[in-house]
This record gives sequence, C-alpha cells and structure tokens, in this order.
Amino acid sequence: MGHSQFQDASRQHAAWNAGKKVGTKRLFTQKQIWAIRFLLDHERRVGDRALFDLAIDSKLGGCDLVKIRIRDVVAGPEIRTRAIVVQQKTGRPVQFEITNDVRASILHWLERRGGSVEDYAFPSRVDHARHMSTIA
Repeated sequence: MGHSQFQDASRQHAAWNAGKKVGTKRLFTQKQIWAIRFLLDHERRVGDRALFDLAIDSKLGGCDLVKIRIRDVVAGPEIRTRAIVVQQKTGRPVQFEITNDVRASILHWLERRGGSVEDYAFPSRVDHARHMSTIA
C-alpha cells in the first residue's frame, strides 16, 4: 500500500530542528548578568529587574517563576531570606535563598506594585488578578 500525496510521510522535507542547536543552553556569564541588570536599571524597569534577579537566584523555570505570590517572598514587612515554591512539573517543593541585592530589588518592586499578600508578585498587564504569561 502506497502513501497518498497528501500525507506528510510521502514528502521529503527537513526536520524542524535541522541545523539548529538543541539541548540545554549555555548559562549567562557574570558579565552578561551585570549588563542586563545595568540595562534594566538604566531604563527604570523595576518589575523586570526584580523578575530577572529572582530568576537568577531561584533557578526556577518561567512557569513557576511567574506564579509566585507576594506571600511566597514576604514575611511581615520584610523580604524572606529563603523561599519555598512548589514546582508545577514535579509537584515537589523547591527551597532557595534570596540574596541581599535581590531582596532589595524585590522590595523596591513590591513597594511600587502594591497589592495584598494573596496577589501574584508579577501580575498580568491585561488582567491584574492573574499572573504574567510566559508566552511572549
């Protein structure tokens, strides 16, 4: 039995990832991290700076990072030194340390952002009751 001309199997075309590098990406260097921080500070993008800093400290995936609530990083009037987030993919809690510089960055963002402890730390630009999307 042959293939129909309308079936993909009969066509000879390159795979979607032909010629592309696949696998894990290289980590940022310290120089690149500081360059990104400088750019975000220069453009006064306080929320983006806090999100970037938290991403570097926590090593969480994007889907877990945007779902962080204010209560996850705040204890009373201060930013926690350690936080615990349950990963969506594994369902396991991940504990990470929040360094002094990152705590200052998050505090600056949350003071500007406002909201209650039940709100997402990084709200959607469209619907403030939901978290930021990971899709660009």
